[in-house]
Amino acid sequence: MARGNCTAVTEFILTGLTDRLELQVPLFVVFLVIYGTTLVWNLGMMVLIRFDTRLHTPMYFFLKNLSLVDACYSTVITPNMLMNFLAERKAISYTGCIIQYFSFILLVISECLLLAVMAYDRYVAICNPLLYMVIMSPKCCLLLVAGSYLWAFLNSVVHTSGLLLLSYCDSNILNHFFCDINPLLKISSSGTYLNQLLVFAFGSLIEVMSVVTILVSYILIITTVLRIRSAKGRRKAFSTCASHLTAVTMFHGTLLFMYFRPSSSYSLDTDKMASVFYTVVIPMLNPLIYSLRNKDVKDALRRAIETKF
Repeated sequence: MARGNCTAVTEFILTGLTDRLELQVPLFVVFLVIYGTTLVWNLGMMVLIRFDTRLHTPMYFFLKNLSLVDACYSTVITPNMLMNFLAERKAISYTGCIIQYFSFILLVISECLLLAVMAYDRYVAICNPLLYMVIMSPKCCLLLVAGSYLWAFLNSVVHTSGLLLLSYCDSNILNHFFCDINPLLKISSSGTYLNQLLVFAFGSLIEVMSVVTILVSYILIITTVLRIRSAKGRRKAFSTCASHLTAVTMFHGTLLFMYFRPSSSYSLDTDKMASVFYTVVIPMLNPLIYSLRNKDVKDALRRAIETKF
């Protein structure tokens, strides 16, 4: 967008993870394996839940949507990063950058809200088991998921609209491997106060809503579980929550480190390493966490293999 004597930016140059040439091919191989594993595990989880009728419960309905978000989430970031490892000129068009940022915000907020919904689902299952199927009816589950996607979409529209107001006159070099808000604000030649306010206000609202929902749900779960007299019963109840707690801790811990620490401590190089974890590694780990620690998923996988072979 041109403002005054400012020439319209048509593309951004990404610095990537490193400028060391000898690391480009090894990193390409590593992240190609990670991306392939991410797609196989997440799509496999979706197919398994879709076709195994024993997994047609609210918990696995939410897990299927989480796998969908993770697969899309990784696809928005990783393929472009892989191409840039082998390209001499690591560029992304202005339009491509805006689309990538819009998709990234849409999916990261969707994942954040879905994790909160899954915590509420575990609360109802453990604290109100007799009313579980009544409270978590198919209509309620559908509304919770649709509401998460809708709220994420509206937030993405707001953040992207704020980004479109910025101009770039001095530089188009992004010190990152994808179009994230902090490096884009760093090189903007226009005022970024509104964008910072939007990120803080909307980000804080979503993070507080999600974290409070998760904390309250698990406080009530722990209170209920501690009343169970059977040690076996307590272990079984806690085991159904362990996978979700692991996923929540990894995801929210990284988000809080990335976007809610003091601005004086920001370092784009450090941010790149943290970004790799929650944009590339976490989407791969989530299905592994849920499958390796979940007896129902392992049994469903065993049945699928036996049926096939």
